[in-house]
Amino acid sequence: MRIAQVASLTESVPPRLYGGSERIVSYLTEELVRLGHDVTLFASGDSVTAAELAPCVRVALRLNRAVRDPIPYFMLMMGRVAERASEFEIIHFHIDQFQMPLFRPMASRTVTTLHGRQDSSDLKALYAGFPEMPLVSISNAQRAPIPHANIVATVYHGLPLKLLRPTYHPRGGYLAFLGRISPEKGIEQAIAIARAFGMPLKIAAKVDKVDEAYFRGMVAPLLDEPDVEFVGEIDERAKSEFLGEAQALLFPIDWPEPFGLVMIEAMACGTPVLAFRNGSVPEIIDDVTGRIVSSIDEAMLALPEVIALDRRTVRRRFEERFSATRMAKDYVNVYRKLLKQSTLADAPSLAPPLSLTNHTFFGDSA
Repeated sequence: MRIAQVASLTESVPPRLYGGSERIVSYLTEELVRLGHDVTLFASGDSVTAAELAPCVRVALRLNRAVRDPIPYFMLMMGRVAERASEFEIIHFHIDQFQMPLFRPMASRTVTTLHGRQDSSDLKALYAGFPEMPLVSISNAQRAPIPHANIVATVYHGLPLKLLRPTYHPRGGYLAFLGRISPEKGIEQAIAIARAFGMPLKIAAKVDKVDEAYFRGMVAPLLDEPDVEFVGEIDERAKSEFLGEAQALLFPIDWPEPFGLVMIEAMACGTPVLAFRNGSVPEIIDDVTGRIVSSIDEAMLALPEVIALDRRTVRRRFEERFSATRMAKDYVNVYRKLLKQSTLADAPSLAPPLSLTNHTFFGDSA
């Protein structure tokens, strides 16, 4: 099957550090290639892939200080994808909504994975305006606020089985928090749980510009507490040790989490999860991989049970439910379903809006 994967330009594929959706695009792309499909990846030029790379900016936009407004680069990328649209049977978008007006005439040959939260009234209006565009949710909880959107499937994320190594006898003696520093991620709750339980907490997290004030005002003072260590951002290679040596992962979120990649990363390391009951959590965590609670008090009672869970069983459940192979095969089933439903009238050729043949990158600044 000839497949285009269209990734965000904000981060490379895979990202150097933090970047959930770009990481999933990488795992999916590489697994599709391994399964024998002809895949082209539209992404930043510093991306690394076994597929054909169609670079749309030189480096990921987050790493380019000259970039002030990312939207022009996404628009130019859409022009490049449109120019090559006839080469692909399916075009799989991972960029939210930019593609919808341009690719509406060939909607049945496209699919868009929703990577973010969907509980905005503005999004309801968007999906009502583009009902032809097939969408994939990454959890059933994510799709709940948009029941009338054209969601054709839910496909859970997956990881390569060899990406993270399991640790069955951890010696770290600490609890772990991994992700992004922001109010909805529950970092303050994680610190409170660890402190009340009397166990050290290690925090490996990214601080976005929009959250710098929150970090300085609310989180940084808590880092002076005994047994609270802020590691900062870590790359993929450091995750096996960071998560694997932890007694448990704390995931006390306070928002409708669309998926929560860190939960299955912990499971891949054999590390059980203590999570708050929000968003996708009940779909990801079960009784053999962790506990789901609704408050700090409940977390205190459940944490000993979490730490006592069998780590080999945690890893086995990850392999059963959240492999990249399973994810890729699920998406191939979605592609085939859409192609069966398509007709010639659904998929006219798109005239290239720009003559881009002799240009690899858009603009000097990116």
